[in-house]
Amino acid sequence: MGNFNLDSFLSKPLNELIHKADRTRKKFIGEKMDLCSIVNAKSGLCSEDCKFCAQSSKHNTGVPSYPLLDNERILQSAITAKEIGAERFGIVTSGRSPTNKDLDRIACAINDIRKKTGIPVCASLGSLEKAPLKLLKDAGLSRYHHNIETSREYYKNIVSTHTFEERLKTIENVKTVGLEVCSGGILGMGEEWKDRLDMALTLKNMDVDSVPVNFLIPIKGTPFESLHGISPYDAIRAICMFRLLLKHQSIKIAAGRETILKDFQALGFLSGANGMLIGGYLTVKGRSVEEDHLLIKEIKKLWNG
Repeated sequence: MGNFNLDSFLSKPLNELIHKADRTRKKFIGEKMDLCSIVNAKSGLCSEDCKFCAQSSKHNTGVPSYPLLDNERILQSAITAKEIGAERFGIVTSGRSPTNKDLDRIACAINDIRKKTGIPVCASLGSLEKAPLKLLKDAGLSRYHHNIETSREYYKNIVSTHTFEERLKTIENVKTVGLEVCSGGILGMGEEWKDRLDMALTLKNMDVDSVPVNFLIPIKGTPFESLHGISPYDAIRAICMFRLLLKHQSIKIAAGRETILKDFQALGFLSGANGMLIGGYLTVKGRSVEEDHLLIKEIKKLWNG
């Protein structure tokens, strides 16, 4: 696990780690808040069996299912994302990978968004080879999102329909065609600290550009519905770990921040994080945009304090 001593890290007082992580964020990232927003462009009926996911066809969660949205609705979502202050807009679809027809439609949507709004576009469409990724890049895509979710060792405990290596292969394909990579994972799925460290080191070794840190929201109907997740103190410690290891990358606090961090959300941004998703998630509603903008003002005051 490189030069990072996990036992030493876990024994350090949390306030000491927070101070060190915040200094690291200031040195390598500065005070820019990285905001993005997503649209759930195709929902449900996914063939994969990820135990945390509400959209898997293997689980009975009652999540709405619908085919790919038409381009006008995707464009309107992009316009809204820009209006609420997002600096990036992500198109997300359920499923292992899109059909050729859906891929062509998404490429057209990306082209329209870039021409009509100018907002940088990301996509999270599952496992893709180089040719479709090149098609999306030519349409104007700038970044591709594909989480590794957890450590290589723990991965078999959360999904059986594809492998960790397949995840890494998609990321390699993304980098090969010249797209930026957004990749992170979910904390609180029963993993140990060594798994969290291994996930962070994998992301570091792959030199990804942006790292979303999600916290498990146990969803009724999934195999993880009874898990208790991660404590707010461990969540803060984990954010510190990611920042101390991933000095140059943008670290975004994503799904679960409201549920897990509660009143400690601002503290997450004094622990190394420098970005967040606004406007809600895939199947779970987040806080209001107004509340998030108040939080952002509070964070910037703390950063400048």
